[in-house]
Amino acid sequence: MCDRIGCTHFPKLTDMDFSGRAVSSRRGFLKKAAAVTTISMGVGGAMMGAAHAAAGIKSTHGSGFCNLNIFLAHSRQYSKAAGVELEFVNTPTSAEMVTFLGMGQVDVGLMPYTSFMALYDAGAPVKIVAGGGVEGCAIVARPGLDTAEKLKGKTLGTFQLDTLEVMPYDYLKKHKISFKDVKVRYMGNTPEAIEAFKAGALDWICTIEPYASALVNDVKGAVMLTDGIDMYGKGYTDCVLAARASLIKDNPAGLKAIIKGMMQAQYDAETQTDAVLKELVGKYYKTSMENAKIAQGKQPAIVDARSQTQFILDRTDSVVEMGYIKKKPGRDAIDWTMLEEVIKENPDLYGKLKYKSAA
Repeated sequence: MCDRIGCTHFPKLTDMDFSGRAVSSRRGFLKKAAAVTTISMGVGGAMMGAAHAAAGIKSTHGSGFCNLNIFLAHSRQYSKAAGVELEFVNTPTSAEMVTFLGMGQVDVGLMPYTSFMALYDAGAPVKIVAGGGVEGCAIVARPGLDTAEKLKGKTLGTFQLDTLEVMPYDYLKKHKISFKDVKVRYMGNTPEAIEAFKAGALDWICTIEPYASALVNDVKGAVMLTDGIDMYGKGYTDCVLAARASLIKDNPAGLKAIIKGMMQAQYDAETQTDAVLKELVGKYYKTSMENAKIAQGKQPAIVDARSQTQFILDRTDSVVEMGYIKKKPGRDAIDWTMLEEVIKENPDLYGKLKYKSAA
């Protein structure tokens, strides 16, 4: 690997207890957990205390447009019709977003599939159960850095064990440049990374929509080196919805309610785009409406990711090469059962979706 500067390192997953028990004995974990806020939001955005929730399902999430469906499902609480409240647990960094699912502090998480694979490889009882978003990852460089060769020795801003680290690795590999030839600075969260790029502390960055388009629009001379399509093909997966195996076993109806809510959110986003963006920009996305409208079409959130099954499994080759996991996960890491039941039980809703799986 390469030199790491100013890092926010991914935790050592193999040292963790993924059973969901005895978490209180982990002082370091609790210290981080103290910074976490659980948010329960009712229909229309009204705040509710967690104590007043129905059957709550806790979830972590990221910050990009791949999270749009779960953001809207949370904002409008679609699953409450089935007696299930979606509760967000906001974490300080992307590392905690992943470890909270592994440690059993949340039931589901919308996360990069690469982070999921690391959890799975370390023995966490988790499964991919639905899709998040497709495409929308991009590499943006400062003015003048318009070729891969010019990136040698330059500082990359990214997140460890994220699709946003794997993409630069694959991009450099495609151009026959070693990842060791660049400096890597691991960031804590997307807003921090964006501000560091704008301030000139980073030479290039791998980020997600709507922030990639915003940087190209807002930083004069900034260049988008790739949006991933030239490397991975159209419709490539970025994030997935992962769930604890215990939730799948003990509360399949609750999980199905969350997936159905995300499917409803997808339909609303496809048919009421302006209204949805007005609802989400500011509360969930820290960007302008102009940039959000540009970005929304570049990273559609799609619940049915069955057609991306093999892509998800194949992309872990790079994760193995980077030393993050020992072996490629098998097909048993992915369980589309709940998703397929939701599709079967809601044919009218599914039939109206613009983006569907080819499976």
